[in-house]
Amino acid sequence: MQPLRLFVLALLLVSMGRAQEELPTNFSLEEAIQFALENNYSAINADRDLIDAQKQKWEVIADGLPQINGNINYQDQLIQPVSLIPGDFFPGGEPGTFVPIIFGPPRSTAATATLRQQIFDGSYIVGVQATKAFLSYSANNKEKTQQEVRKAIVESYGNALLSRESTEILKRNIAAVEKNLYETEKLYENGLGEEENVEQLQITLATLKNALNSNERLQTITLQMFNVVMGLPLDHPTELTQNLDDLVAQETQPQLLETEFLLENNTDYKLVINLNEQRYYEWKLARSRALPTLDAFINYGWTEFGDPITILGSDQQGFDASILGFDLNIPIFSSLKRSASTQRAKIALEKAKTELQEAEQMLKLRHKQARSDYILAIESYETSKENLSLAERIEKKNEIKYAEGIASSFDLRQAQSQLYTAQGEYLQAMIDVINRKTELENILNPSED
Repeated sequence: MQPLRLFVLALLLVSMGRAQEELPTNFSLEEAIQFALENNYSAINADRDLIDAQKQKWEVIADGLPQINGNINYQDQLIQPVSLIPGDFFPGGEPGTFVPIIFGPPRSTAATATLRQQIFDGSYIVGVQATKAFLSYSANNKEKTQQEVRKAIVESYGNALLSRESTEILKRNIAAVEKNLYETEKLYENGLGEEENVEQLQITLATLKNALNSNERLQTITLQMFNVVMGLPLDHPTELTQNLDDLVAQETQPQLLETEFLLENNTDYKLVINLNEQRYYEWKLARSRALPTLDAFINYGWTEFGDPITILGSDQQGFDASILGFDLNIPIFSSLKRSASTQRAKIALEKAKTELQEAEQMLKLRHKQARSDYILAIESYETSKENLSLAERIEKKNEIKYAEGIASSFDLRQAQSQLYTAQGEYLQAMIDVINRKTELENILNPSED
């Protein structure tokens, strides 16, 4: 028995290992987006919402199709009701007296099947028309979710790269400062330097090491956040195959600025249109409640008297019955309730139209703002790139001057601080280019062109 258990455990471990191997580990930005569109938690539920909408559509349609219901009823009258019959009704009976009589057997079983078909119902017609709008809303909501997932992936991918490359820059800065500190300590030990120079570099080194420790922790967290957005296990060994320079080159697309903004392509605008359609059908539904409804039905039933356990194979009598009928319901007077309901639906429709006009203006403004932000991000990136180059040259010159005794440790530390600031601004400028491009793309939705 023990070998069998070990064999089963081994199979489970192998299957778990294979399942883990099936998940990819290396991702470019585009590969990450495609993976997340299928595996992100919100994307998965958006797919389910669309399927649910299709099921709701059929649920509405099925209300107008034939409905068959069956009913089985068994009664056992533990104490049967008694009826009093005038005594003179029977031969020899005395007038003014009553004779107790029990009608029917104590037990009965009845089975009935009813077919009902809707012939006319205004609310059903409106409901069927509204299903098309509801499906459109679900499809547009899925598209909106995909845009949000894409945006979240771009941001989390960029943040993970930012923390990774910040870590590498900090390591290089620490190595450079350690070299300067070592040389300065030797000069001080030989009486050729001042203690203040050593202390200044020690302050700089301690600050950089604290920043490195913090950034290494942040690097782990940003990768875990990326995994969550991707729909991967939290501690999945994910590797990002692109760096920020490649990503910025890929995401810097000036031609995107020339893309025409079409309202009908914008997902938010589509959703506002869906809201207007919904309010329109709600208004039609309120009006349809003033119309008559007509249903037809036919049923067939069988009733037997006696104990159902002994009925089968017995000679007890049974009776069948069948009814064909129509139900016509005509609304006549509701004390103006239907009128008030219709007026409220009309007001909601007018409000939706006003909101549509507002959305048109706001989306045009958002496009202008997103376009301006993208231009600014590209310009800031170019500026920060030039500033970084200048800061590197200034820091290098001050390092040489410091080594030659021309510049003080304060001048060197100031140049280093300027360099570190320029490095941070350069990295952030790259992230801004990537994020602002995604924002503009979401508004334009050029894939619909």
